[in-house]
Amino acid sequence: QVQPVESGGGLVQAGGSLRLSCATSGRTFRNYNMGWFRQAPGKEREFIAAIAWSGSLTRYADSVITRFTISRDNAENTVYLQMNSLKPEDTGVYLCAVDLSSATPSDYGPQYDYWGQGTQVTVSS
Repeated sequence: QVQPVESGGGLVQAGGSLRLSCATSGRTFRNYNMGWFRQAPGKEREFIAAIAWSGSLTRYADSVITRFTISRDNAENTVYLQMNSLKPEDTGVYLCAVDLSSATPSDYGPQYDYWGQGTQVTVSS
């Protein structure tokens, strides 16, 4: 069993920054790819970023690729999402997820096996 727990969300003005964290307990964190997704009100869950178990490969949604950075610290069992130049359309619940089986970082939600409860990010204009 793997339990991701997100933190770091909050209210920020447009143009500001936030750093999200996802701490994972349970099975060996360093073996698995990790991803961040976003759930906005009235919208489908969307892929934001993913990172390989080694940290050497990353993948981003086109909407965030120039502004967000995903990273991980396997010694701390934690994955991060640095979000810069935030926009009101970035508002939503940010969910961390664990992928037990993919060879490369995936943007496909159903591929992920374990999900956190999410952390709310609100960007005001």
